[in-house]
Amino acid sequence: MPPFIKPWLTLCLLLPLAAHATNREQRLPSGFTGYTSNAEATVKRAPVHYRSSASVRARPNNAARQQGLQAVAMSPKQSSEVLSRAVNVLGTPYRWGGSSPKKGFDCSGLVKYAFNDVADIDLPRTSNAMAEGQGVKVERGELKPGDLIFFNIKSRRVNHVAIYLGNDRFIHAPRTGKRVSIDNLSKPYWQKHYVVAKRVLPKEQQALRLAKR
Repeated sequence: MPPFIKPWLTLCLLLPLAAHATNREQRLPSGFTGYTSNAEATVKRAPVHYRSSASVRARPNNAARQQGLQAVAMSPKQSSEVLSRAVNVLGTPYRWGGSSPKKGFDCSGLVKYAFNDVADIDLPRTSNAMAEGQGVKVERGELKPGDLIFFNIKSRRVNHVAIYLGNDRFIHAPRTGKRVSIDNLSKPYWQKHYVVAKRVLPKEQQALRLAKR
């Protein structure tokens, strides 16, 4: 990717995200001025804060299960860090099994890379495993930057994952021959293959949620 393209993409992405965050009471941190130019840059770790209900029944129904352990969206700082790492590798070639800027990315490899430095988050390696076991389901109208979006493409089960950016946009590693790119959730193709969205949980909350099933 030509060197002048990334700053331009960063500016185009950051302004709508800032507006979206303001509307959803999730402001970007005042110190956030853009994305780093180094794809391998390490960001500071910060704990993710979640809330749980005062009590959860031993065998709750589906509704109670969702309300009994509800994930709060990542802090603006954490969200911006995840999005920064993902956007910073825009244009990286797709490679099946890839999980680094040097070797390329597949869809789940990109997601793991973006969340790599968020404390207490340990994502599975495949998109299907992420969809089945990771986090709390989020309705389409409640999506926030940093949530994971899952699709089934040429399959009955989940086989593709992306990171939600806001304003109906997401970033992903599409397929062989393509590069990490930004796409729009409102397109008919993605609406047709959309399965579910999840908000990730830290290890401790994830283990508690599985134990309460």
